[in-house]
Amino acid sequence: MIQIKKIIFREIHLPLKEPFVISSGVQDLRRIIVVELEDVDGAIGWSECVADELPNYMPETTDIAWLTLHEWMAPAILSQAFDGPEAVYPFLQKDIRGHFMAKAAVEMGMWELDARKQGISLSKRLGGTRTEIATGISIGIQENPQRLAAKAGQYLAQGYRKIKLKIKPGADVEYVAAVREALGPDAPLMVDANNAYTLDDLDVLMQLDQFNLVMMEQPLAWDDYVQHAELQRRLKTPVCLDESITGIERTHDMLTLKSGRIVNIKPGRVGGFSSSLAIHDLCMKNDIPVWCGGMLEGGIGRAHNVALASLPNFTLPGDVSPSDRYWAQDIVTPEWTMNSQGMVTVPLDQPGMGVEPDLDRIEDLTVKRDTFKL
Repeated sequence: MIQIKKIIFREIHLPLKEPFVISSGVQDLRRIIVVELEDVDGAIGWSECVADELPNYMPETTDIAWLTLHEWMAPAILSQAFDGPEAVYPFLQKDIRGHFMAKAAVEMGMWELDARKQGISLSKRLGGTRTEIATGISIGIQENPQRLAAKAGQYLAQGYRKIKLKIKPGADVEYVAAVREALGPDAPLMVDANNAYTLDDLDVLMQLDQFNLVMMEQPLAWDDYVQHAELQRRLKTPVCLDESITGIERTHDMLTLKSGRIVNIKPGRVGGFSSSLAIHDLCMKNDIPVWCGGMLEGGIGRAHNVALASLPNFTLPGDVSPSDRYWAQDIVTPEWTMNSQGMVTVPLDQPGMGVEPDLDRIEDLTVKRDTFKL
């Protein structure tokens, strides 16, 4: 039984080491809502809300999530006792439509809290089977093809198992060609368009199809399945859906329409771990590989991603880069690291997410907070 007696929301501003550029904009600072949950037995769980400052990835934003958490979710959670974290997502779904990132922030914190109460790792609590996970890296759009190729080569030499290249119209075919030529025919490359194209760009997408890519991620509209299905029929490269997958129902849609052959499961995008587990199991049953994408999380959110990516059908390297890829200093101790073979160790020897929040660092970064109590 879990009954929450106190919830603390903190908004922190965590500066990136360098600007991160995708098709919809540039980011040099992450506004992250850090959630601290305490139950009546004194157990504490931690999570992050992955919403962006602007609605350029999904409609939900940091400010919208803050409002949702304060006005509806915190009061609802404080008035309810749960048999376990599995009951949280269905409870939130009953009366709150959408707002998956805010739901995930609460729900994933409950899973972390429950793992600590049981004295087991979050990975084990979710059903993870791996002791380490393969790591990929996401490279933002660069100023020219040569710079992108140089960065990709640098990261491949560091051991990363998959190189994701952000693309947009005008920074696509020539850029990917430069990387493929520099890294050779077998380097594990993929592209991510963040829905920057339409079927009017079919000629460009067909040119990208010639580069032996691991996948082409969300090339078309963020909520589309039908046109992705038409595109997938024309491509030998697997289409991977990201933004379009917001839950198990949308995964069924993808399978029915054959809109893609790979799914990127970001737990913060789909409402948390319960939804992620359902998507994982459905994809596994249908021989659809999955991987865990990143949302420029701090160390708490990264811990949750690592735990999820330890499940058996996460067969492709995820965006779980070490802390120093993005941050001069993370918000957890120890910080996340990667070995020279591109593997991140799943922390199995301590309860919960396997790292501890750096409270001093979090306090230094906090710009606002609110507390709810029974």
